Parts: sequence; structure tokens; C-alpha cells
Amino acid sequence: MANKSAPVCVVKHWQDAPKIDENTLSDDLTRHFYYTLGRDKVGESRLYLYHALALTIRDRLVARCRATKEHIKSKKTRKAAYLSLEFLMGRALSNAVLNLDLEEQVQAALQEYCTELEEVAQAEHDAGLGNGGLGRLAACFLDSCASLALPVVGYGLRYEFGMFNQTCEQGHQVEQPDNWLREGHPWELAAPEQARRVKFFGHVEVHTDKNGRQHREWLDTQDILAVPYDVPVPGYRNEVVNTLRLWKSEATDEFDLSEFNAGSYSEAVAKKNLAEQITMVLYPNDASENGKELRLRQQYFLSSASLQDVIATWVEQYGDDFSDFADYHVFQLNDTHPSIAVAELMRILLDDYELEWDAAWKITTSTMAYTNHTLLPEALERWSVSLFERLLPRLLEIIYEINARFLSEVALKWPGDIEKQRALSLIEESSHPQIRMAYLAIVGSYSVNGVAALHTELLKAGLFNDFYQLCPEKFNNKTNGVTPRRWLSHCNPELAQLISDKIGDGWQADFSKISELRRFYDIHAFQKQWLTVKQNNKQRLADLIAHECQVEFDPTMMFDVQVKRIHEYKRQLLNVLHVIHLYDRICRGDVAELVPRCVLFGGKAAPGYYMAKKIIKLINNVANVINNDPAARPYLRVAFMPNYNVSKMEVICPATDLSEQISTAGKEASGTGNMKFMMNGAITIGTLDGANIEIRECVGADNFYLFGVTAEQAQQVRQNYQPLKIIESNNDLKRVMALLESGHFNLFEPNIFDDVINSIKSSTDPWLVAQDFPSYVESQEHAAQAYKDKEHWLRMSILNTAASGKFSSDRTIQDYSDDIWRLSPMQ
Repeated sequence: MANKSAPVCVVKHWQDAPKIDENTLSDDLTRHFYYTLGRDKVGESRLYLYHALALTIRDRLVARCRATKEHIKSKKTRKAAYLSLEFLMGRALSNAVLNLDLEEQVQAALQEYCTELEEVAQAEHDAGLGNGGLGRLAACFLDSCASLALPVVGYGLRYEFGMFNQTCEQGHQVEQPDNWLREGHPWELAAPEQARRVKFFGHVEVHTDKNGRQHREWLDTQDILAVPYDVPVPGYRNEVVNTLRLWKSEATDEFDLSEFNAGSYSEAVAKKNLAEQITMVLYPNDASENGKELRLRQQYFLSSASLQDVIATWVEQYGDDFSDFADYHVFQLNDTHPSIAVAELMRILLDDYELEWDAAWKITTSTMAYTNHTLLPEALERWSVSLFERLLPRLLEIIYEINARFLSEVALKWPGDIEKQRALSLIEESSHPQIRMAYLAIVGSYSVNGVAALHTELLKAGLFNDFYQLCPEKFNNKTNGVTPRRWLSHCNPELAQLISDKIGDGWQADFSKISELRRFYDIHAFQKQWLTVKQNNKQRLADLIAHECQVEFDPTMMFDVQVKRIHEYKRQLLNVLHVIHLYDRICRGDVAELVPRCVLFGGKAAPGYYMAKKIIKLINNVANVINNDPAARPYLRVAFMPNYNVSKMEVICPATDLSEQISTAGKEASGTGNMKFMMNGAITIGTLDGANIEIRECVGADNFYLFGVTAEQAQQVRQNYQPLKIIESNNDLKRVMALLESGHFNLFEPNIFDDVINSIKSSTDPWLVAQDFPSYVESQEHAAQAYKDKEHWLRMSILNTAASGKFSSDRTIQDYSDDIWRLSPMQ
């Protein structure tokens, strides 16, 4: 019988796929709604319509994303991988529509469903992939990388449960799981065929080959799969779409069938459950040993999977010749969390590709770059040697070797100085030795940057001074920024339109052009338009507060706002002491010059952070007393916004009059909330800390309310700090403390705030709350009196926005690209 010829299989290129353009958007929305999702009516919920619209927009993003990847692949070009344990992306729909310039087409398509984009967008959950400033900064950076057409891939973890949902019960913070994926995440694309295998546990064996070369094998490991999920990141109207690759942990085998058949059901799925723990929760509580182990597993899982991914792409294209690998790659470590990438890259090059140590170390130290985000020594990652030895034995060997070679360099710089060697060692010697992960990042990187001018100087002069003396050329500053697309164009569309009407819309792509607003700051008609926008935004926020907090904010009053992670160094406590001071004035009838204000707090405390949670309780108790006192109502209202997140900030920052950036000088690395508020015309009250210094320099001292000791003065004050004397000598603070100590705000909860009160009175209070209180009250009074003069306040507001050009993340990323990454834009 004659052989039949095999059918010819024609493999189509992706470019041969049906074209998707703006003209088909309405049809695509209908197709996804009726067929992809199988819906036949919208109903009261907009969830399925949101999913259909997200898929419609994603189609357009995927096409551009493929083209971007093809462009990068077609040229041997230098690219960056941004490794971060957090990416606080917020909602994606409206941002994608803005960046793709599809507002008109989307609104037209949604008219057929009798709804609008703003209503549909409310159905989207905030992606729960971050905690605060660190994660939001990473999200801004990805937006700017794409908008500047830079070849950068973000690498993070796909947490099933993000930062907890926060509620307040009787004033106490209560944490609930944030199951942000419960209704699906239509923006992501799984790529299981590109999964990477990550090793844990096991032991190391040494073999010597016939040439006398030693080889180390990491054996009997418990492997876990890292499965990638890709999220497209669109640039601003430039056809570039980069990628955020998020890793999900999965077991190599779903379950043990023999165990299952034997009736041992829990044992059968034990490995699966253990594997999935890694990406189950963002920032597990690490107070226990199990918590510490899980944190380290997360950090290594992220670093190993990401490095394997980059190297696999290289090998696929260029084979295992790594001689020029460093010419085309840079790995940016966002804070200390992924610093284990230094040792992991060495392991891959040494063990998997058999490079010699010197060659591997040269590649590693030519590709790693480290960003430090904290001046708090306790916030720098340290892991016990015993934990490393059990969990990552091969990595421990490598770290010991790195340390030995590094300490020989230290010995050459400071001969015979044993104390210097102890101070700089990657291993902190003690009864329980620990690995200093920040030190590993510094030693293994060619660039170490701070995130504000003061922060970088303090790193060089204090925290990392010995390293700076050893290798000053590594250290540099990259002041943080935020994306003006989300933090002005998207969150404040009325103001964005007003600005565009005056100076054109080029500022959205080139934010330095925002300075052109200065021409209009003194024009009465423009001030009036500016005020109208602000009042509309304040009403929008007042509606949100009424819904979330059951507190009525009056938009004619000053909106005084502090929203950020709850931490003692950020000094929400100082703010609430000022609120009590204002309330005391009301109680004493001292209201003749009192400017009515609404004070808003928001932020989450880490679940194990006792004092931060006590401060939340104090804020809520003080708010409850004030809001229920008829005498206070015309002058003062206070609210704590529960479950503060990106979407709420998008409503809060356009409505804010006075932005509270009041950390103890020398403690805040940068701050990015201060920049978002400034962009939207809020006036800052703050210390000379972090980026506040540069904000004040840009806008001018007359348009910034400064108070408090400097970082240098704070060091001197701590040497002989006597808060009791300050309290006794300052009548305002004395009355505030008397109200607190009398139990006025906790009549039915005796002694609940004793620890907070004692912290203020303690001579060892590192945050210097009592020290800065008198200066803070004085500065607050200056701000209040200025608010009475509406034209003066509006001039300051306009000038703040006009001076915010430096604080665009586009400028920050351009600095990274020029000075650290050395990338070329995609043409």
C-alpha cells in the first residue's frame, strides 16, 4: 500500500495573527463578554464587564509586548532585570487605557452597556503585591522604564494573599487575608513551559576530576518549581510594552499517589502544600523560626528563579560562552531582600557552567547593582548561619568564600586591624553567627545607591562608612521619583486637563515641562480654576471618608493628611499629639484664631509591631472623642482610613491641602508620598529628612513648612535627651500629656496607652517626639494662618506642582540608565 504523504504543518508567525486595533475595540469587548466569559447580561455587578474590558485591552498590550520582545531579541542589546520582593501596582485598567490613549474608544464602547470607565474600573482589586513605598516605587519605575523605551524586565513574586486587609474593631487594627486573586487576574499570562527549578535543603559533595579540579554538587535537594506569570507594563503612548514576570511556587509533583491510595491524604499533598507556602503570603510574620525560614525561602526563590530565567535566555541565544555576558546585563537589587542573588549567580556560573571563581566573580561584580532604602540598621536583612546551613548549604559555602577573599582586601587596606575586619565581615561573629545580607550586596555589586541626597550622604558617613572608605567609587545617589501618569494624569484628571489647557499636554511624557505653570501662579482667574478643581477633589474624598469611616469631612475646611505605613519613625504619634493640642484649645475656648481643619490618618502596622498598633488605637480613640464632641465639630474632625491602599491614595492626594512628612530627621530614606502630594498641589509640613530637603530646595523655603531638629542636631540631642524637662517647660505639651495621662481618651480602657505615654517621656526615645513638638506646633500655626489667605495658599499650591518636575520617576530612571545601567532606548 502506498504511503500517504504527511500533512504539511504551516507554523504561523505571531505577526500573521488577525490585526487588533482601536476600530475593533467595541466588537472585541462584546466578543469577550458574550463568548470568552459566557455572559448574557451585565446585571448589577460590573465584574464580568470589567474582565471583558481587561481582556480587550490586554489583547492590545500582548501584541505590543510581543513586538517589544522581538525587538530586544533581534538585537544584542544591554538590558536590565529589576528584582524586587514588592510591586505595588494598584489597579491596571485605567492606567493601561491612559497609556494606550484609548479613553475615547473605551468610553464609546461602554456606552452600549450604559456605564462608564470609572464605574467599571471599581470592580478591579488592587494587586496585593506590596506593602508601601518600596513596592509603589518599583511600580513607578516599571512605568517609567516602559515610557522611556528602556529594555527592563521586572521580577517579583505572585503572592496569593497580599498585604493583609485592615479593619478597625473598637479602634484596634484587625488583620484579614487579602485574597486579591479570588476573582481572577485577567492581566496575567501564565508561561508554565518556562518554569524554573529552585533547590532547597540537601547537602554538598565534592568530587575531583582527572585533571585535579574540584567540583561541588548540591544533592538530595527538595526542589520547587517557579512558574512564571507575565503582566504587561505599557509605556506612555510609545508602543512599548515591557514585562513584569511574577513567580508562583508549585510542587514538582502534585501529590504522592501511593500515599493517597493508602489513605494518607494529608501526607499525600504535604509537598504540594509546603511548596505553595513560598508565594502564599506577602511578608509572613518572621517573629518565629518558621517565619524566618519562610522569608529566606521567598528571597532565594525570587533570586534563583529570576537569575536562571535570564541566563537560560542567554544560553538559548548565545550558548554557554559568558565572556561578554556582563556587557549586556545588569541586575538591580531593590533593597536588601534579593541580595542573595550575588551568591546565587556565583553558584549558577560555578556549578552549572563550570566557570573558574575569578571569571564568575568578575561577571557577578560587573552585573549586580544594589539600592539601599533604609537608614535603620534593624531593617537590614540578617540570617543565621545555622538556618543557611540547613536551607541553602551550597550558598553558605559560596558566601564564606566571598567573605574570605573580601577580608583579604580589607587586610591590605587596613593591615593588622582586626576590629575593622570584624566590622566589615559578611559574617557577624557571635554565639549565633549571622550573615549580613546588605554587606553581601555591597561587596558583590559595582554600584550602591541611596534614594535621596541626605540618605546617600548618611549611608556614606554612617551606616556603610567603612565600605565607602574601601570603595568610594561604588556609591552614588538616585533620588526617588513617582510616575506623573498615575499620580497626576490618572488620579487627578480635572487638574491634568487644566494644566494641559495652559501649557499643552507634553508634560505627561516630559514632566520637566510642568515648570511652565509658574507663569500662571499669580493670575487670579487661573487660581480660581485651580481652587474649583481642588474643591471637587475634596468633595470626592469627603464622600469616600463618609463611606469608609462614617465621619463627615467639610470640604471648606483645611484637609490635613498623613497616610503611610504606621511606624514610630514616621511619627504619626507627633501628629496625634498636635490633634490633641487643637482639641485642648477648643476645650479651653481658645478658638478665635483657630482655623477649621479635617485631619486624616491612614496606614497599616505590621502584625507583630506592638507600638505601631497602639498608635492606631490611640488615633481612633482620639478621633472618636473629638468627632462626638459638639463643641469641636465646627473646628476639628479626625478620621483613620482603614485598609489604605493605592486606589485610596488616588483619591486622597488630589484633595490634600497640607501634607504631613514629619519623620525624625535622619530616619526616612526618601519618601515618595511627599512627591505625590506635591505634584497635586499640597503644601508640605516636614522635617529636613529624606527627599523633603530636595522638595524644599525646588519649591523654595517660603512654600514649605519646616520644623524640627536636623539629622546632625538629633544625634547631639540624643546624648543628653530630657523629655520630662521639655514637657514641664512647654505648656502646650504639658496640657496634652495631662489629657493623655488622665485617661480622657480611654475612660473605659484604663492604662491602655501607658506604653505610648512612657515612650514620649523616655530619655531613650530615638524618635524625639517631645523634642520636636514645640517647633511642630509653631509650624502648624503658621500653616493654618496662611490657609486663611486663599490667594496666598493657592499661589503656594500652584508653585508646588510647578516645582515637582524633578520628582518624576522618568528623571530617576533616566539617571539609573545613564549612570548605572547604561541602557539604550529601543528605537
